[in-house]
Amino acid sequence: MKKLLVIRNDKIGDFMLAWPSFAMLKASMPDCHITALVPKYTAALAELCPWIDDVMIDPTEKSDKSAQKALIEEIKVQNFDASINLFSTTYNALLVWKAGIRYRLAPATKLAQIFYNKRIKQKRSQSAKPEYEYNLDLVRAFLRDTGVTIVEPAAPYLSFSDEVLKAQRDKLSEQLVLDADKPWIFVHAGSGGSANNLTLEQYANLIQGLEGDHEVVLTAGPGEEAKAAELKAIIEQLGGKAALYDKNDGLVDFTRSIACAQLFIAGSTGPLHIAATLDVPTVGFFPAKRSATPLRWRPLNSEGRHIAFCPPQAEDKQSQENMTRIDIATVVGQVNSWAKNFL
Repeated sequence: MKKLLVIRNDKIGDFMLAWPSFAMLKASMPDCHITALVPKYTAALAELCPWIDDVMIDPTEKSDKSAQKALIEEIKVQNFDASINLFSTTYNALLVWKAGIRYRLAPATKLAQIFYNKRIKQKRSQSAKPEYEYNLDLVRAFLRDTGVTIVEPAAPYLSFSDEVLKAQRDKLSEQLVLDADKPWIFVHAGSGGSANNLTLEQYANLIQGLEGDHEVVLTAGPGEEAKAAELKAIIEQLGGKAALYDKNDGLVDFTRSIACAQLFIAGSTGPLHIAATLDVPTVGFFPAKRSATPLRWRPLNSEGRHIAFCPPQAEDKQSQENMTRIDIATVVGQVNSWAKNFL
């Protein structure tokens, strides 16, 4: 049995896009033991992943030297056969090098690549394919080196039992006064400090334009509660209604709630990628700049269960990131036509 350390220790959305990599490793090498190195704030999600055997907490490069040294010692003790750095920084490179892992794989990028003994050229800055495919290319390289037949993964990458979903849906119905017999549309207007998002007015007009008899649930991450409340007020001014879901029992509980939705609408942020990992149909809004396009950050939905929008093409960066250039009337028409399959 091979012991593998897989590192993806950045934001929630980035981590969710690594789930196909964990799935491919476990499907191709059922007897391997996979440890994921993640920061504390994604640990609960890592523990949900059916293909991760152990979770190791990264104190991150912002921690003091003693914490980083302790992590290196912890990695040494585990005696890993190989490490796969899906995300490479000098900090990540030094972790596996100082720990003395024999096979150290990562993208060939920046000076940090000198600390790996297996490097794959990817040119991610060109954004020629989705982020999860760049991750999978690294795993494929490892499996080829190991002489293992590659088993390609498929969505959904996370699911809950019918019993769990019913209990969660019953709880939300009571807490938020929702009709359990209607489709639920979740809308997450926050950005989590990542890519630019629509304005609240754009979201309100989109929500008001959605056809059918459904419930709208506005979600919020930590520090985004006021924004979600403001969106609720704008919707009500337009004659609509929406439930405000700004409190939950942690990230796992929030994930179970997302699994209860028939449609999830958001910008390019963590909750959108959680929804896609569950294969809940998603509507995503992305900037047009090359490093943030709908292609580069495409969620993990199966074919036909994701639709994306971005500003019209422009030469200047400011226009590429200006989400007000997205025409909501056009979006409403396309979403209504597409979402008939799910609502």
